[in-house]
Amino acid sequence: MQAAQPRFMKIYKLLLYIILLIPVLASAQEITGTVTDARTNEAIAGATIRSADSGSVIKDLTRTDAKGRFTLDATGIKSLRFCMVGYNDKLYTFTSVKTIHITLEPSTIDLQQVVVSASRERQARQDAPIAISKINATQIHDTKATALYQLLNKVNGVYMVDLGNEQHTMAIRQPITYNALYLYMEDGLPIRPTGIFNHNSLYEINMSGVRDIEVIKGPASSLYGSNAIGGAINFITQGPPAGYAGNISLQGDNNNYRRIDADGGFTSGKFGLYAGGYAARQRNGWQDYTDFNKYSVNLKSTYDFDAATRLTAAVAYNYLNTQTPGSLDSAKFYSRSYGANQRFTYRKVEALRANTKLEHAWNNKSNTFLTLFYRNNSTAQLPSYFISDVRDANGNYLSSNGQENDQSFHSLGLLAQHRQDFDFLRSRLIVGVYADNSPSSYYAKFLDIQKDVANNFYTGYTSTGRYIDDYRIKLFNTAAYTQYEIRPTDPLRIVMGLRYDRIHYNFTNRIPAGSTKYKQQETNDFNIVAPKLGLTYNFGNNKGLYANYSVGFQPPETGDLYSARQLTPLKQATFNNYEAGGWFAAFNKKVYVEVTLYNLEGRNEIISQLLPDNTTQNQNAGATRHQGIEYSVAYAPSKEWAFRFSGTNARHTYVDYSEVTTNYATGTTTVTSFNGNRMTNAPAWIANSELTYKPAYLPGFRIAPEWQHINHYFTNPANTKSYGGYDIFNLRLGYDVKGNLLKGAGIWFNVINVTNQLYATTVLANQYGTTYNAAAPRVYTLGISYSFAKN
Repeated sequence: MQAAQPRFMKIYKLLLYIILLIPVLASAQEITGTVTDARTNEAIAGATIRSADSGSVIKDLTRTDAKGRFTLDATGIKSLRFCMVGYNDKLYTFTSVKTIHITLEPSTIDLQQVVVSASRERQARQDAPIAISKINATQIHDTKATALYQLLNKVNGVYMVDLGNEQHTMAIRQPITYNALYLYMEDGLPIRPTGIFNHNSLYEINMSGVRDIEVIKGPASSLYGSNAIGGAINFITQGPPAGYAGNISLQGDNNNYRRIDADGGFTSGKFGLYAGGYAARQRNGWQDYTDFNKYSVNLKSTYDFDAATRLTAAVAYNYLNTQTPGSLDSAKFYSRSYGANQRFTYRKVEALRANTKLEHAWNNKSNTFLTLFYRNNSTAQLPSYFISDVRDANGNYLSSNGQENDQSFHSLGLLAQHRQDFDFLRSRLIVGVYADNSPSSYYAKFLDIQKDVANNFYTGYTSTGRYIDDYRIKLFNTAAYTQYEIRPTDPLRIVMGLRYDRIHYNFTNRIPAGSTKYKQQETNDFNIVAPKLGLTYNFGNNKGLYANYSVGFQPPETGDLYSARQLTPLKQATFNNYEAGGWFAAFNKKVYVEVTLYNLEGRNEIISQLLPDNTTQNQNAGATRHQGIEYSVAYAPSKEWAFRFSGTNARHTYVDYSEVTTNYATGTTTVTSFNGNRMTNAPAWIANSELTYKPAYLPGFRIAPEWQHINHYFTNPANTKSYGGYDIFNLRLGYDVKGNLLKGAGIWFNVINVTNQLYATTVLANQYGTTYNAAAPRVYTLGISYSFAKN
């Protein structure tokens, strides 16, 4: 009995303890949930959850995992704040619900966004010692762009030139140029191989499947290789949503442009899938002979073996078939007579890309990924810009000619990268290798063009059966790169980078010997070392500065080396870039300012010379200089109002450049120096500004007027002819229904060129006159959409 009594007392005390604990357990408040992107419904990893009760000490309670999930004990807490770099904070007040779903809206007024293009790793914008800008999902959603230039021209220092039907060229730290000075990527992979650049190649992007766009301005060659000189643009595609989600939209304009977009996806357990695309067509537009069809689709799947290992597979297919009207002469342009001077030129593009990426986090200090990729591309065209008139020594018309051509390539390649963090100086090492095997083929057939001279109209063409070019190239690009970052003090980061590229062309001529100026077999090798040195210094309170030195390189394109139209051999171009910039926030983060100064020195820069027959010829300039300032100011006085002003002032100069002209009547040649002149098609000031209003009394509504300015520029290297530039105004309105009855429905109405301004996006001058690529008169676009999501 005595032994049983202590045992009974122990049981009694235990029961009493449990009874007293029941009210405490009952009051415990365990909350689980997910955090996703409000626009793409993708999970947000690493979001911070904090207590938001007034008077309480602000502290971090937990963070979301790789799938955006969290669990926390919220006992005694009435409200939570959800925070993530690059997103607007969101406040949640508790109800009886124990499982919650939080959506965060990407912030459009924030310098401290997360970027991936600076190092192929996620990092805060303020830690990257380069000029990099990001267009996020909210900006993409609100703009409702029918072409990418409507998005990219919001970025300071960027002018994407609209050539119609998704065709384009670019000006980033360069004049408006058609040359290979830009690197276009999708999820960090070049969409075309080195040596086969096309200034139009962004029509190989599925706009409907883009989540974010990141723009590196200036040379990024130490990480990405050749052509990343004026800039590198990385299109980051959407991934599988958390749970499931879908969107569909229809739009059309007053010029008979019609488009349907659809996308959706799901995540179930370890597997996720996303599919999205659009189909667009133009018939009987504002300009004669501009019909086109575009079909585009992306697929992306993910499989998480565990929390540390993920496999991603992606496929992209793009098809474009467009008529190409060519440019207008002065009389047609200024009279708004948009008739083409022929009705037979075209461009047909098919582009297939696929890749598989395996990434593994060994621990929180070590990460590796391996990507295998494949491309298959064909571009067939009868280009309007190769139609030329043959004249005698007195300028009298004799005949006209042109060509049909086709360039095809397929690629097999890999990209592998490892990142390792060290305790020593809190340093980080990134090493990578890249290999791209891209055999290609090209042919061009000579055409006789018939012309109605009196009406300046090309009536048709006849194939002569003669080849201008017919060759195969085995193109092999191998590279190794490293980037080392140290952080000797909290605010200071120093980044050093180095990349080595070997680019090998093996040329085989299929035109018989004696009928061509080229050898039957030829090899060309280019070996390049590109260094980089940069630093950032963070003063705290959203203030900092950076400085950067980098080297860019551009080997001659295969078309420049081996085309029969190329009269002079070309050398490799190199560029030395010096830049410094800074950023700061003011007035309680209501104002953000970012400024960059740069000096880009080119040696043997490859530029286009306009010939008397209105075709172009590439040649090296001895030296060029590109200097400028890029700046952006964002002001958000309240949650309802947001103002942005982006601009660049630049001076692009021939330092050592001359052209040789021949008088065929006398056989004499003339050398004309343009040293010190402004470069052709180089506006001194480019600006874009936008004011956005989202009223609190009508959630989901937005209105945004926009201003685009292009300053005057010279249209010939002698600086004797110029174009006055333009100012246009755009207006965008939209409404996303937030109520229960039509929740998920949306409608938008955009007006491009509100004042119906007559302007040209490119202007070129030669000895016989000036040609204009006319921009569209006022365009009204109306669209409707429906979205759904469940987590």
